[in-house]
Amino acid sequence: MRIILVFVVALTALAQAPGEHWVATWGTSQQLYRAAGSGRGPAAPPVAPPVPAVPATPPVAGRGPARRFPIPAGLQTVHNQTVRMVARTSLGGSTVRIRLQNALGAPTVAIGAAHIALRTKGSAIDPASDRPLTFSGSNSATLYAGATLVSDPVKLTVPALSDVAISLYLPGDTGVPTNHLFALRRTWISAEGDNTSAAEISGGETRESYYWLAGIDVLAPASAGTVVTFGDSITDGDQSSNETNSMWPAILAARLQKNKATAGIGVVNAGISGNRVLGDNQSALARLEHDVLSHPGVRWITVMEGINDITGGSRSLPNVPQIKAEMLIAAYRQIIQTAHARGVQVIGCTLTPYGGATPFNEYGESVRSAVNQWIRTGGAFDAVIDFDAATRDAKDPLRFRPEADSPDNLHPGDAGYKLMGEAVDLAIFTRTGKTRFGKTK
Repeated sequence: MRIILVFVVALTALAQAPGEHWVATWGTSQQLYRAAGSGRGPAAPPVAPPVPAVPATPPVAGRGPARRFPIPAGLQTVHNQTVRMVARTSLGGSTVRIRLQNALGAPTVAIGAAHIALRTKGSAIDPASDRPLTFSGSNSATLYAGATLVSDPVKLTVPALSDVAISLYLPGDTGVPTNHLFALRRTWISAEGDNTSAAEISGGETRESYYWLAGIDVLAPASAGTVVTFGDSITDGDQSSNETNSMWPAILAARLQKNKATAGIGVVNAGISGNRVLGDNQSALARLEHDVLSHPGVRWITVMEGINDITGGSRSLPNVPQIKAEMLIAAYRQIIQTAHARGVQVIGCTLTPYGGATPFNEYGESVRSAVNQWIRTGGAFDAVIDFDAATRDAKDPLRFRPEADSPDNLHPGDAGYKLMGEAVDLAIFTRTGKTRFGKTK
């Protein structure tokens, strides 16, 4: 009993010094595998053959331009293998922990071992930085369906804007893994065995998704906090180039770190490709608490979501009613009220243009226009980022400007995401005064 108490006391001392608290430096939203743009679907059976990547296809006459980059390939199971994932920090720290999540409906998963290290190149890590991770003092853990596992803290200096490798050993058959489909980073899956401490993963296969990894936290001063960017594929970074950190939240994170007044602010990307504001399962309304407000240190959230609700009818998505601007506005108000009750400020983001995209129609555009007008002038949000103004073509405001380099007229390219990331007024995060819910702003 005394040994256990000594361990708990030592762990508590390591976890938090006076004036410090946990702040999310990286995060992503976990889900079960499904094709992008289709909403959450049932998990495929473990016995099914591997799901190939959906290739980028050439334009079809009369249907508008096509994707530039393919949808990542799915994964049916992991069995006696190590998964090594790379995440890019926003805020730095010297004590770190990770959070694992198992989407509701997924099978229970055994975690045989876990390690964290600084990534150098490819799957290679700096061996001197390698740290084993424990969960409540144990090297192994059980991740139940719908549950979250938080690792014990470890001493590791993690610089801001650096690559961290998380390695998980899965000794049993996991079934279809909880994942975040668009990692936009390479993930290595070893051939066999526990390779969590290996200097490099050789053999096996690679994917471009995250598995079970939901967050990385650092101990930071009391003044530090996190902004969670909440949205769909345009926040997720779909159609930005892999391995380049070109998503607009990544651009924002770099700007925050370079500005002395905002260097204590981390960024979590909670975008999901195909996500909608309304609906069941993983809609914005359904996942607000789980994917946004649960991140340690969250002080702001940006909301840029609604284009998939607007285009749903054009894409013939199931259970998508004809949307009205009032429906989206009512949902935004619910998000604002829920966040304000937790002392979190909400930043509204206008919806970017999609003229020339396959699902475009005049009715949908009228809804987008009305929603954007309300976001700009309604006064419900604590601040506004006008992504529409930053990316639209002055000569044809229904479309992206040529500099945005949109491959499909729905998602920006790297240059367009840069325009978005640079359109954020950093003063939003340093203003003083009182908000409508009594917190500093």
